[in-house]
Amino acid sequence: MAGTKGIGGAVVKLFRELGANVVGVARTRPHDFPEELFIAADLTSAGGCKITVDAVTQMLGGVDIIIHVLGGSSAPGGGFAVLGDDLWQQALNINLFPAVRLDRALLPGLLAQGEGVIIHVTSIQRELPLPESTTAYAAAKAALSTYSKSLSKEVSPKGVRVLRVSPGWVETEASVELAERIALQAGTDYNGGKQIIMDALGGIPIGRPSKPIEVANLIAFLASPRAASITGTEYVIDGGTVPTV
Repeated sequence: MAGTKGIGGAVVKLFRELGANVVGVARTRPHDFPEELFIAADLTSAGGCKITVDAVTQMLGGVDIIIHVLGGSSAPGGGFAVLGDDLWQQALNINLFPAVRLDRALLPGLLAQGEGVIIHVTSIQRELPLPESTTAYAAAKAALSTYSKSLSKEVSPKGVRVLRVSPGWVETEASVELAERIALQAGTDYNGGKQIIMDALGGIPIGRPSKPIEVANLIAFLASPRAASITGTEYVIDGGTVPTV
């Protein structure tokens, strides 16, 4: 997982407050992140995933819960025509392959102990893509969702629950920067920038983006024994953005 900012940072903080031993993974460690609970690795590469697996095994001996939060897109606007092979590959390297590689390496340990939970953070973009700039990202998240469903059918009978959490627009550090850039371009303030984004999404009925801690709270519930009979499903947390049933 990516555990230093946004949803990942909120998940790490909450799980630690709940008493879990949590290891965060990212390219660089924030100054306030405990060194002994952090792995510096680039999860978009096979080598980075191997570094992570080796370090987790050494640090914890094994895992009970795997939460995949890493995701994102840096594709420019311009629709399908600007998406070359490199941008398509980048979308898959960020949003699909880290989960596949880490699951493949860590899942055997969960199966051996006969229990565990894997949570993949997808996105409502798989249902509500924005053609101007998120086609590759949305397609990669759709692939992650399909992979997650298939995995759940395979391993749930063996005691390992696999779930998906699908956020809408979440007010992370990156989202704040985006809203500020849009506001500057439009000659408005931050709230005006947020409104432009919400309008582009077709509106958010609750009138605001979700908070990272709200997504973390949902993930914590699904990972807990209180959700012991829940597997193979996707939980949308988007303030009502997706307009269909």
